[in-house]
Amino acid sequence: MIPQAKAVKLIEIYFYICKRFEEDLQYCCERFSNNKNPQLSDQEIVTIYLYAVYLEEWFKVKQIYSFADTHLRSWFPKLGSYQAFNNRLNRLSEVFTRLINPLLADGMPDDCFADQSLLDSMPIITCSGKRSAKVAREIADKGVCSSKGMYYLGVKFHALAFRREARIPFPEQLLVTLASVNDLTAFKEAWSEIPNRCFFGDKIFQNSDFFQLMERKFNSIMLTPIKAVKGQSEQERQRLKATNDLFSRAVSRVRQPIESFFCWIIEKTDIQRASKVRSTKGLLTHVFGKIAAAFIHLIF
Repeated sequence: MIPQAKAVKLIEIYFYICKRFEEDLQYCCERFSNNKNPQLSDQEIVTIYLYAVYLEEWFKVKQIYSFADTHLRSWFPKLGSYQAFNNRLNRLSEVFTRLINPLLADGMPDDCFADQSLLDSMPIITCSGKRSAKVAREIADKGVCSSKGMYYLGVKFHALAFRREARIPFPEQLLVTLASVNDLTAFKEAWSEIPNRCFFGDKIFQNSDFFQLMERKFNSIMLTPIKAVKGQSEQERQRLKATNDLFSRAVSRVRQPIESFFCWIIEKTDIQRASKVRSTKGLLTHVFGKIAAAFIHLIF
């Protein structure tokens, strides 16, 4: 049994998931077989996962199942075995992927600056970079995290977030790429054609020719801390130092909250550690299921 306050939250999550399934999510996991209506529904599987991560802070699938088996059997009497639960959960990876957009749309606060966006990424690690890739090779490879000074195997989680005054930014779009994909490359492919926008990024986003073209075509600009110019004389560097440092501090101060956003996601979901994942669908469920669990509380 669970406390009454948490039981109310469980019911709220279930009804919200049922509503989303009726609108569009059912088409992401539709079955064409004699077992198209299992005793434990897909809506119940998603509800158990989101509830256990969001309210009970269980992050591993085995922990989630053990909690449900011990405390939620009266709510879900057809829960079945752990193996069946894990297989069913991995089949719903596309559901979690599609669930993110309505969660962000429904939970968006009113104080977002619609014309200012912050950019950053973080690694999601399946194993150390010293090993060879064996899990989710279709979407994961070897990358480097310069802020942590480490090589790793896994994927990279990118965020484009609306700026908010003195608050953690709210994500507009989220993207998962191979770990080896450069942040600038991901931006060019996904977000460079957004019009009338001021982007704040770190030094990796410096590419003057590309961003001059972007400004002419889409009236959007990219602001980053000033990076030292190769071959620049010491005299010229010292002459521009005060101006460059002031500008760099101003940009860094604006984009610092995006780092707090990633810290919040990690604290709420432990999303960065994916060492227990054993398949591509399992990795997608781990990433987007954890993100959905982090943002489900905004709806309630």
